Amino acid sequence: MLDWLNANVLWWHWVILGMVLIGLETMALTFLLLGIGVAAILTGTLAYLFDLSFSAELLIWSILSTLFIVGWWRFIRQKTVTQSGQASYRVDTKGTVTEGIEPPQRGKVLFDIPVLGNREWPAFADEPLSVGTKVQIVDVSGQLIKVTPLKED
Repeated sequence: MLDWLNANVLWWHWVILGMVLIGLETMALTFLLLGIGVAAILTGTLAYLFDLSFSAELLIWSILSTLFIVGWWRFIRQKTVTQSGQASYRVDTKGTVTEGIEPPQRGKVLFDIPVLGNREWPAFADEPLSVGTKVQIVDVSGQLIKVTPLKED
C-alpha cells in the first residue's frame, strides 16, 4: 500500500486536498480544517520543490497540521476578561458591612467590586460585626458569603 502511495500521490494531490479542506472550512467555520488545509498546501509545495516520499510528506503534513491546530486553539482560547461576570472577584475582596452580622444571623455587605454580579450580598461571619466594619471575603458557600473583619496593619 505504501509503495502504491509513494508512486501515485503527487504534489498537486496535497494542494487539491488543502483546497478542499479550506473550502469545507468555509462551511464549518471551526478553524480546524483551515489549519489542516494550509498544512496540506504547504506539504504539496514542499513536495513540488523537493523529491519527497509519501511517508515524508505525510510526516510533514502531520507536523504542520498539529502546529496549526495548536496555534489556532491557543489563539481562540484566549480568555475574555470582563468586570461584570461571575469570575470578577477574588476571595480576598473587600467590603463594608451595611447590615450588622450577629452569628448565626446574616447581615449584608457592600463589596468594593461586584461579586458574582452583585455588589451587595447577604453575608455571615464567625463573630459579630457592626455596620461600617471593613471586611473581606474568606469563603463563598452557596448563596452566602463568609466574611472576616479586615485586620489593621
